[in-house]
Amino acid sequence: MNKILFVKKLKAAIGVGLLLAGPLTANAQTPTPTATQIPATAKWSERMALSVLKRSPWLQDPNLGDSWGYTQGLLMHSLEALEHQNHDPRLRTALQQYGDKMVDAQGEIHNKDYKPLDNSLDNINSGKLLFQLYTDTKQEKYKIALQKLHTELQQQPQTTDGGYWHKKKYPSQMWLDGAYMASPFVAQYAAFFKEPAGFDEAAKQLLLLEKHLRDPKTGLLYHGWDEKHVQAWANTQTGQSPNFWGRAIGWYGMALVDVLDYLPAKHPDRPKLVQVLDQLAVAIQKYQDPASGLWYQVVDKGGQPGNYLEASASCMFVYTLAKGVNKGYLNKKYRPVAQKGFDGITSKLIKTQPDGELNLLQVCEVAGLGPGTERNGSYEYYVGERIKINDLKGVGPFILASLELNK
Repeated sequence: MNKILFVKKLKAAIGVGLLLAGPLTANAQTPTPTATQIPATAKWSERMALSVLKRSPWLQDPNLGDSWGYTQGLLMHSLEALEHQNHDPRLRTALQQYGDKMVDAQGEIHNKDYKPLDNSLDNINSGKLLFQLYTDTKQEKYKIALQKLHTELQQQPQTTDGGYWHKKKYPSQMWLDGAYMASPFVAQYAAFFKEPAGFDEAAKQLLLLEKHLRDPKTGLLYHGWDEKHVQAWANTQTGQSPNFWGRAIGWYGMALVDVLDYLPAKHPDRPKLVQVLDQLAVAIQKYQDPASGLWYQVVDKGGQPGNYLEASASCMFVYTLAKGVNKGYLNKKYRPVAQKGFDGITSKLIKTQPDGELNLLQVCEVAGLGPGTERNGSYEYYVGERIKINDLKGVGPFILASLELNK
């Protein structure tokens, strides 16, 4: 892809992204927020959360539809983390409304996006919010829903060595994305319900992904692995997909630091996961763009035609490094790496409107592997996927990264 074509694609994507992610300025369809001006003196995390509330009617109106998708779950997790810090009642209301819309009185999750028979790891991520809702409300429906999600995971198809298939329709395949969708939930469930076998399972899934997907030369992880080596995108010798997609690696990094929150201090796999995190941090720093502090859509191919500095991966890497340092898993030398990345995000990928609303630019909308030959894992595939503004897969990690850096 040449430079002119990429610019045209980016401009077109920005236009579409504005329509999909919400208007940059208020209009008749946008509810009037409680504060029309988002203060520039507030922290970045709060400013972004208020921006989301401003442009997202479904967060403010309990009568509007919603989604159980992993993207919504990621946003809700970030709002929950912020609410724990600043106790903003607007955030608490949004979180409670989400739970009430998604889970009925019998503990059933009612949403067109939730289909348990699909055996999709993407079903699990939103469940993390239910732990806090159950703690706060003591409503039995949330406990029932948590147990149903846990049962669903126990029925997840697996590779011969026990790794979760990403979805039933992706046979014998493990994807990095699934690390974040499943393992933090499994570890939190184990801690919450005092079922220690879950700690073993959460760690096992992360270690299997690292075993099958890590490239020893770069230290990066490939997007997916096909145990049978038969998918169109799979290397016939290794089963690995051919490229290092930034957000896939970001999902894995976030999963590592979040699982370590719950894994007991003396768990035998804890040192292994810390070592994996350290190896990943080395690779993340190695491929950070020195000029901007950001990371590319295809991480190891910065400067190649069509590649671009991508927001969601950059936010996820900042979160992973900053939290790793804050928790003592990583050497403090990675704090400046995270800070440089965050500064790059706020200076190059954030657009501020006159009313203070923040907009996050250059977020890859989605990328996957198969089925068929279109999503073939090639370099051209990843850089050709649509770019959006304010996609929640970037917005959520931006809030989380801001919180870890206290910004």
